[in-house]
Amino acid sequence: MPVFWTWDGLKKNAPSVILFIGAFAVMLMLAANQWANDASPIRSVGAIDATIKSAQWRDGRYIRYVLALNDGSYVLIDDDRSHLIGSDASIERVTRDNGAVFYRFPE
Repeated sequence: MPVFWTWDGLKKNAPSVILFIGAFAVMLMLAANQWANDASPIRSVGAIDATIKSAQWRDGRYIRYVLALNDGSYVLIDDDRSHLIGSDASIERVTRDNGAVFYRFPE
């Protein structure tokens, strides 16, 4: 019966296997973090004024907007509705109980 692997073959492929397992572990941890954020209840919602700087179509399903806040910082917001570039927009700053903060357009 032929052997499909040898000790030399395992040693040669070990870095690739370790890299693959490490990348998979990182993706799993990031997904678990997102699941925890989605499960955490919303603590507060505050209105903020911003200016839409640019927009990018993403996979034909939604648009990713770059918005400049009044304090000079920038945020990214995904939305399926169209908004005019250069216009002022009112957005919401949402804080969850676990401390995660994200921004969204009002419904």
